[in-house]
Amino acid sequence: MMLSLESPFIPTSHPEPHRVQPFEPHPLLRSGHLQTLAAAWLAGKSSVGEGTVTHRVRLNDGDEIVLHDDRPAEWKPVDPVTIMLHGLCGSATSHYMTRIARKLHARGQRTIRVDMRGCGAGHGLSTRPYHAGRSDDLAQIVDWVIDRCPSSPLFVVGFSLGGNITLKWLGEQGCAGASRVMRAVAVNPPVDLQLCTNHLKTIWGGLYDRHFARLLFQHVQETTHWRATIPAEWSTRRPRRLIEFDELFTAPLAGFASAADYYHRASAARVVKQIAVPTMVLSSRDDPLIPIGTLEGQDWPECIRLQFAERGGHLGYIGRASGSDPDRNWMDWRVINWLVDGR
Repeated sequence: MMLSLESPFIPTSHPEPHRVQPFEPHPLLRSGHLQTLAAAWLAGKSSVGEGTVTHRVRLNDGDEIVLHDDRPAEWKPVDPVTIMLHGLCGSATSHYMTRIARKLHARGQRTIRVDMRGCGAGHGLSTRPYHAGRSDDLAQIVDWVIDRCPSSPLFVVGFSLGGNITLKWLGEQGCAGASRVMRAVAVNPPVDLQLCTNHLKTIWGGLYDRHFARLLFQHVQETTHWRATIPAEWSTRRPRRLIEFDELFTAPLAGFASAADYYHRASAARVVKQIAVPTMVLSSRDDPLIPIGTLEGQDWPECIRLQFAERGGHLGYIGRASGSDPDRNWMDWRVINWLVDGR
C-alpha cells in the first residue's frame, strides 16, 4: 500500500492527522536543477558546534570508518540518538548533515554523523570502497550505538545514497528492525540503482553523470589503498559515466560480478516491502537525479509515509522566507518534525 502526502501514515502514538506545510521554492530557484545546484554550492557552516567527538570504528572485515558524535550538554542516556548517513561524494561535514545535526542538537538530540568508508575523516582507513549497498556497515554502526546507548530511542536518517542504504537495511531487518529503531528517514533515495544510473545519461546531456564519475575517479586517485586498483585502461581513458566507474572499480573491489550485479543486489527496491519501522521517504518530483517513478512504483508497506514535493530538486528544498518553518530549509524541518514527534 502506498500512501501520499494527502493521506500520510501516522504512527499509532500520534493518531491525529497532521497537515504538512507544502514546499514553496525560492522565487529564484524554481527548477529542480537550480535547487540542486544551489544546495550544493550554498554550503554554509560545516560544523555542528564545539565538543564533537570522533570515533574510529573497526568493521568486521578490518576496514575502519569514522563517526562524529555530537552530544548536547544536557543529553541523558535515555534521550534520543540519530545516526546520519551522507550521499554520493559527500561526508559527515556535508552541509545538509551538519545543518540538520545542529538543529537536532538544539532540541537535545545526540547525533552520530557517519563518514562512510574512505570518506571525510575516514580517508585512507579502508581498503574497500563505500557504495549504495553497504547496509552491513549500517548494521554494525547501529550495534555500536546500541551498545553505548542501550536506553536511548534510536533514529536513522539517510540522504541520497545514504537513503538507499537506510531503506535496504530496514528491509533486511524486517520486523526485527522495529525493536532497534524507532523511526527513520530516507531523503531522495535512489532505490533502483540501475534505473537511476540509466537516467543520469539523459539529463543535461549527461552532465551529472560525468560530474559524479569525475569526482569518484579523483577520490580514487587521492586514496593510496584504492589508487593501486585503478584499471590500466584508465591511464588513457578515464571513466566518463557512473556505470563505467562501477563496472571497473566499485564492482570488482566490492565483490560484485559486474555493475549490473552491484545495482541489482544493492538496490533497496528489492526489500522495501519488508520494512516494519515507521519511515518517511522524502523526495521531489523534479529531482534531476532520481526519477520519481522509481519511488512511486514500489510496493511500500503501511509503515511508510511518502512525502513528495512538486519541486525541490535533489537535496535542495530551498524555500521562500515565509510560512511556519523557522528558515528556508524546508527539508530540514520535515526531517526534524518526523524524528522529534512523528509528524
